Formats: sequence, structure tokens, C-alpha cells
Amino acid sequence: MEKLMKPAEYAKELGISRQAVYAKIKRGILTAKNVDGKLYIVVDNTKKEEKTPVQETSVKPKTSTPVKTNSTSSQTVTKEYKALLDAKDETIAVLKGTVKDLKKSNKQISTTLRGEVDLLKDAFHEMRNLYVHQLEYKKSQETIEVIEEESVDVVEERWISIKKFFKQFGVKKEKHQEKIEKRLKKAHRSGDDRLMKEDGKLKLNINKTYKDIVK
Repeated sequence: MEKLMKPAEYAKELGISRQAVYAKIKRGILTAKNVDGKLYIVVDNTKKEEKTPVQETSVKPKTSTPVKTNSTSSQTVTKEYKALLDAKDETIAVLKGTVKDLKKSNKQISTTLRGEVDLLKDAFHEMRNLYVHQLEYKKSQETIEVIEEESVDVVEERWISIKKFFKQFGVKKEKHQEKIEKRLKKAHRSGDDRLMKEDGKLKLNINKTYKDIVK
């Protein structure tokens, strides 16, 4: 007659670990059934009942043949030790498999973490380069604005009218002014780059010297 036992109960009865019981099920050594979503070990009681009378017949001649009793008990002990050793080996095999799986999963986790760290490093370098480029661009824009402002100021102050020219050089007499103005017009006609016309009026470059005209 079949009997259903929980893996924990079966392991306790045999004195082995539950891992060893599951290993036996996996290898096909033990028969298991799934009842209402729970796993049970199928134990055949008929085998135990058949063994019981054999043990009783072997026990009867204790007084006459004690040697046979000792040999039977030693065989039983040997079988129990062998079962324990088998269970130990199976437990060790299960533990080795578990350790191997853990090492494999840890390796995968380490590889994933290394990949994420590398991605973070690359992202940091890209952000740093973008920030540096932005700073350089901002500085260049500020420099261009300063240069443009300076150039505008220079253009505005570079060309002055004849009246301002006379004031700066202290030419007050009208005759002297007429004489210098004629010289300036003559120099402009000859292509002197110190002079230019703007809106029909003569302009002078204040950054140039006019010692040859103002005498």
C-alpha cells in the first residue's frame, strides 16, 4: 500500500537533508506526486511489510545462533552508513550546484555593474566636454563683443571735422585756417588716406600726424 509523506518528514525519518531528498526526486530514485499544489513522496509500505517477517525469523534463533544476529545487525548498520554516505554525497552535490549557480549569477551581476559604471564614465566625460565647449564659446563671444565695441569707439573717434581739427591744433586765425583747408583739400584730391569725405564734408583721421600741412 502506498503512503504519501512530506519531503521534510521523509528526510527526518531517513536522517538526511531535504536537499538530498529533492536530489533523489530529481534523479528518479524517489517517486513524488503533486497533490493540491504540494509535493509528496510516495512510500511503498508493502515492501516494509514483506521485510518485517524476515526480521522476526532472524530474531527468533537469538539463543541458538547469536553469530547470525550479529551479522544481520552489522549488515543493517552497514546499509544505514551507506545510506547516510549516499545522502551526504547527494547533499554535497546539491550544495556544489547551488554554489556554482551563485557564482554564475554574481559574475553576471558584476559584468552588468561594470557596464553601467563604464556608461556613467562616458556620460560624465561627454558632459564635461560639452561644458568646456560652452565656456570657450561664451568667452569667445564676450571677446568678440569687446572687440566690436572697441572698434566702434575707434571709428567714432578716428574721423573728425575740419572745425574740430582747428580747435585741437589751436588754429584760430581765419587766414591760417583757409590756408590749411586748401592744403587739406589738395591732399585729399591727391589720394591722401589721412582724409576722407562723408556727406560732402571733409573728415580727418585724428590718429595721423599733420605736421607737413600745419606749419
